[in-house]
Amino acid sequence: MFFNVFVRPFFNFVLGFFFDRKIFAGRYFAKRKIGYAWCLRSLFQRNILRLAKPLPFPACLTASINNPENVVYDIDDINNFQSPGTYIQSFSARIVIGKGTYIAPNVGLITANHDLDDLDKHCKGKDIILGKKCWIGMNVVILPGVELADEVIVAAGAVVTKSCLQSRVVLAGTPAKIIKSF
Repeated sequence: MFFNVFVRPFFNFVLGFFFDRKIFAGRYFAKRKIGYAWCLRSLFQRNILRLAKPLPFPACLTASINNPENVVYDIDDINNFQSPGTYIQSFSARIVIGKGTYIAPNVGLITANHDLDDLDKHCKGKDIILGKKCWIGMNVVILPGVELADEVIVAAGAVVTKSCLQSRVVLAGTPAKIIKSF
C-alpha cells in the first residue's frame, strides 16, 4: 500500500526524466518491482558515472545498444536488456523483438556488416525480426535481414545467417539450421 501510494509515484516522476515513461507500465514495475532496481542501477552507471551511453530504458552496463530508437520491444520484456554482453547494433535498420522473447547473455543482433571494398564503411542495414516467444541462447549471433517465426529456439553459439519462418523449431550450428521440431 505504502509503496503504491508514495514510493511508486515518486520513482516514476524522478526516473521519468531519464527513461521512457511507458516502461513503468510493464510487468517488471507493476508486480515484481525489480524494474526500479534496474533503473536505479542503470541511472547510476550510465547517467551519473557515464561508464556507458545512457539509454531510454534500463540496461546492463555491459550491454551495447546502438540507436535504441530503432529497437522495437514490448514493455514487458525489458529484461532482455539486462543480459550482460548483449550487442544490439541497429545503425540503419530496425530490430523487432517479439513479445515474450528471451535473449541470453552475449547475444549479437547485427543489422549491418562492413562493406567488403571499404572496411571503414557499413553496408545498408537490413531489419532483424524476432517472433513472439523465441528463445535466443547464449553467444548467438543473428545477422542482417534474418526473420524468425514465433516460438523459435536458437541454441547457444549458433550463427543465424538466414530467416526461419517455421514455428516451434530449434536452430543450431554455424550457420544455423533446423535440428528439431517440437
